[in-house]
Amino acid sequence: QVQLVESGGGLVQAGGSLRLSCAASGSMFSINVMGWFRQAPGKQRELVSGITVNNRTQYADSVKGRFTISRDSAKNTAYLEMNNLKPEDTAVYYCAAASKIHDWSGPYDYWGQGTQVTVSS
Repeated sequence: QVQLVESGGGLVQAGGSLRLSCAASGSMFSINVMGWFRQAPGKQRELVSGITVNNRTQYADSVKGRFTISRDSAKNTAYLEMNNLKPEDTAVYYCAAASKIHDWSGPYDYWGQGTQVTVSS
């Protein structure tokens, strides 16, 4: 089993920045991919970014050039650096982990509880 705990969400003005963290614990030896998803009210959950154990990364077109994903294997923590935030980035952000995925959308085996990001205009 793997437990994921997100932190770093909050309220920020448009153009501002936030850094989300996802602290993982448990049987991390089986985890090869970590991803960040988000879900806005009334919308489907969508992939924001993903990173493999070999540091291969993926970004949604809407965040390319603004968000950066990274991971610290020694700390079992993944990060999402979010810059130039826009009101449309407002959502609950979830961290996810998987041993094997079919594509970047999943399936993911473990999920965090989510952290709220609100961007005001």
